[in-house]
Amino acid sequence: MSEPRLYGLLAEFDSASRLVAAVIEVRRRGRYEAEAYSPFPVEGLCEVLGAKRDRISLAMLLGAAVGGIGTFALEWYAAVVNYPLNIGGRPVFSWPAFVPPAIEMTILGAALFGVLALLIGSALPQVHHPLFAIDAFERASSDRFFLLLRANDSTFEPDAARALLQSLEPLTINEVAA
Repeated sequence: MSEPRLYGLLAEFDSASRLVAAVIEVRRRGRYEAEAYSPFPVEGLCEVLGAKRDRISLAMLLGAAVGGIGTFALEWYAAVVNYPLNIGGRPVFSWPAFVPPAIEMTILGAALFGVLALLIGSALPQVHHPLFAIDAFERASSDRFFLLLRANDSTFEPDAARALLQSLEPLTINEVAA
């Protein structure tokens, strides 16, 4: 029978400062893809992890443009091209009446594109994650801090990664099966 594939190594720490120090040391000593889990936001953790800027704001700008311009164009087409009505001698293209719905759809488009970008960027909904199999990981939402070294590239060596994690003196080290 074949050995289960390794998703990564998970180290457990008891404080945020120890987690940040561990991330700094991992980034200094090796080329590992690291993820950190904590029960609350830790100041400076994103910077030391080398987190990339998300694209949610760009998606929201695109959604706002699509919603606003699309609604304004639809109103213009309906009032000017498809079904023009001369009511009381007013101009057919009365743009001030088109602005409130276009503003509303601008906000709605930005919100919808932002939520979609968040879900796609977070890989949600995700029914199962390999970390859920580790019993100690339940404490990541209450009082423990975790550092995961992912084994998703060809340069990952489990023995070297385990030695690196042991040098950081974590409470426990767990193998995470894929």
